[in-house]
Amino acid sequence: MNWFAKDEGCAELPGGGLARQATAELAGLLAARGMTRADLAKAMGVSPGRVSQILSGDANLTVRTLASVAEALGACVEIKFFDPPRAAGRPVSDAMADAMTGS
Repeated sequence: MNWFAKDEGCAELPGGGLARQATAELAGLLAARGMTRADLAKAMGVSPGRVSQILSGDANLTVRTLASVAEALGACVEIKFFDPPRAAGRPVSDAMADAMTGS
């Protein structure tokens, strides 16, 4: 799998699955806190449009952005690096690609 092929779209890039996971987690936490996007924008000191960009999954989620959202939600961010599960008979690079794209 070529992670960097231009015609494959964001979902096929290494960070695509990670970005989707992060935005889903953020949306879930926002709902669990009973907060709206407007509430989060106010707590972060940004526009509601910026929060929509963050939660859309299209924005480049930097560690600083994630930390800012976490602080506004009274939450913590934990980043872990680990070996992906390895399917029998498949090269590590294929298993890594699947883990990164959520396949």
